Formats: sequence, structure tokens, C-alpha cells
Amino acid sequence: MWRFDGPIAGEDAMEGEAQHDVAAIAQRIAATARSLPDVVDLSAGAFRTTVTPGPEGRIIGVAVRPNSVEVGVVVRYGRPPPQIAAEIREQVRPLAMGRIVHVTVEDVVAGAG
Repeated sequence: MWRFDGPIAGEDAMEGEAQHDVAAIAQRIAATARSLPDVVDLSAGAFRTTVTPGPEGRIIGVAVRPNSVEVGVVVRYGRPPPQIAAEIREQVRPLAMGRIVHVTVEDVVAGAG
């Protein structure tokens, strides 16, 4: 498992966000990450903590915290994981509402998709 942290991306998250607002943020981030060509799937991580609870169930692979967002991914073999993580971070940062974005590559798979 590799974790690639990005620089601080703005102010602290807004206080008092409703659960559905946080879940909506997580859903948008999950959809964006999944749309990238090197991402095979999202991952909740080894301890299953990279999740966001929502009114319709848990969003797996994205944990929206008060000051940060964690994204766990499984990527395709080929490009270096730090480059893939940087791309993911840049794509989801605008959706993170000022939170720091952390990307963890949980696994690398060959021959997927």
C-alpha cells in the first residue's frame, strides 16, 4: 500500500455539514476517481475505514473528514503509482470543499479491463 499526500488545499472544511451533504461530496469524488483510466476500483482499505456513511448506505473508497478527504484506489499496472495518485488528487481537489486530499493506492493489478 502506498499513500501519497498532497499539499494543503485551502481552508478547513465548513462546520456543521449535514450527513447528506458529506455523502454527496463523497459520491461526486467516488464517481470522478472511478472515471479515470488508471483506476480499476475504489477500496475501503485494509481496515475498511475509507468509507463515508450516507443516508442511502456507505460510500466505499472515499472518507470525507472535517479537514481532509481520503481516497483509496486500486489501479492498473503500468504507470507509476505516485503519478496516478497525483492525477486523482488534482481531479478530486475541486470537489473536496477546501479539504486536504490524501490518495492511497491500495493495490495494483495487471491485465484489468
